[in-house]
Amino acid sequence: MFLCMIMVVLLFPMTVNADMGPKASVRIQFEHMGDELCYGTLLSKEKSTGPASAWDGRTESAQKEYMDPGIWKIFVNYKDPDGYYFLQRSWKVSESKELAWTYYPPGDFKILLYYPETETFVSSGIYARYAFDTYYTVDMDGVDIGSVEYNDDLSTNERIEAYRSYNYRQEMLALGARIVLTILIEMLVALLFGFRQKKQLLILAVVNIITQIILNVLLNVINYNSGPLAFTFFYVLFELIVFALEAVLYCTILKRLSEKKKEDAYYILYSFVANLISFGAGLFLAAKLPGMF
Repeated sequence: MFLCMIMVVLLFPMTVNADMGPKASVRIQFEHMGDELCYGTLLSKEKSTGPASAWDGRTESAQKEYMDPGIWKIFVNYKDPDGYYFLQRSWKVSESKELAWTYYPPGDFKILLYYPETETFVSSGIYARYAFDTYYTVDMDGVDIGSVEYNDDLSTNERIEAYRSYNYRQEMLALGARIVLTILIEMLVALLFGFRQKKQLLILAVVNIITQIILNVLLNVINYNSGPLAFTFFYVLFELIVFALEAVLYCTILKRLSEKKKEDAYYILYSFVANLISFGAGLFLAAKLPGMF
């Protein structure tokens, strides 16, 4: 029966497409936005990104299911003065005060808002994704939404300005917390392994401070640019490298400074256990406190 199943699969193959892992995102926050009904989108420099694409005039390529058909038509008819494309995606931003494009967002884009009650468009200048998860904020205070009228030869002069709002302060605090917690865990494990001499603890502290700062800074850079999937992969890889490096240092420096010298396997075991516990604690806290770890 098993061989027959294999024969059937070989005789009647089919194509399977898989899409896994987190995707980059662009989030636009609108401060001081009024309650007027407003739709927003990102105009793209390219004609397509992921499954989203500009309408080519064919009925079968119209992606009206993603938005209100009437709003879809209005956005399709919009003529951007810089030649940017509407990719058939829009959001009712007056409700959430946010435009969140979380699946293959455009790399270079413009922000475009449409107010149906006054048939008014308001646009921004050109911006770009600067991180895996890109954040911008737009202050709508003082923006005159009645200054641009909708017409067949539409071009907009009203500009809204966005500024980068990635929370670097929170990331630095999280980085510091991860480093301190990891060092504390590994020092506690050292005490359990009987490393209590001042020289021993000093060497352990210095080695852990250096390796953990390098490790966490690299992981922060990777997460910033490539996202959580790459972060997880390199987290495991870097932990293995740190374990091997620390094991070598402990077998040489720590063993030489110890009054009661032990076999190399003992120092290797400490390095393995300490890194395993800190690694497990990091994964656990990443699930429980994603904003901090």
